[in-house]
Amino acid sequence: MDQAKAGVFIAQLRKEAGLTQAQLGERVGVTNKTVSRWENGNYMPDLDTCLQLSELFGVTVNELLLGQRLSDGELRQSANQVMAGVMHYEMFSVKERIQYWKTKWRRDHWLLLVLLAAGWLLLLVWACFQLDGLGQWKPLAGSAVFLLGVCAYGWQNNRMMTYVEDRVFGEKQGR
Repeated sequence: MDQAKAGVFIAQLRKEAGLTQAQLGERVGVTNKTVSRWENGNYMPDLDTCLQLSELFGVTVNELLLGQRLSDGELRQSANQVMAGVMHYEMFSVKERIQYWKTKWRRDHWLLLVLLAAGWLLLLVWACFQLDGLGQWKPLAGSAVFLLGVCAYGWQNNRMMTYVEDRVFGEKQGR
């Protein structure tokens, strides 16, 4: 399966049907951004969505995944190829897919993570040197800065896990 070719085919089918990305997304229960990701070849729709798309556009799932219309003879020949591609994806455990998407998220957001860590360290250093006049309140101020760092980490980790869950378990589950 060639994701880019399948994405171009989905875009072609959508345009032939006279639908925008948003309209197609509404019909199959995903966002217009998800449709855009399919059409750009960044992601493939899950199997349930492929079934919906094939019914909507009047093509088979094989044609959709291969990115072209096929004759009856070609459909029979392509069945094994498509099944092998689907099985390849399913060979990865949920744990392996989660690890893949976590790594991808960290790679895509490395600058934000570095800036958050640097900002937190600068705030901690500033708190240590600027709060001399506070006396007994200085440890409390340092603790507040530390707590702020923990909250920022939790917020970023929550964003990452939402991203990972959407990729591993799909947007169709209400995310």
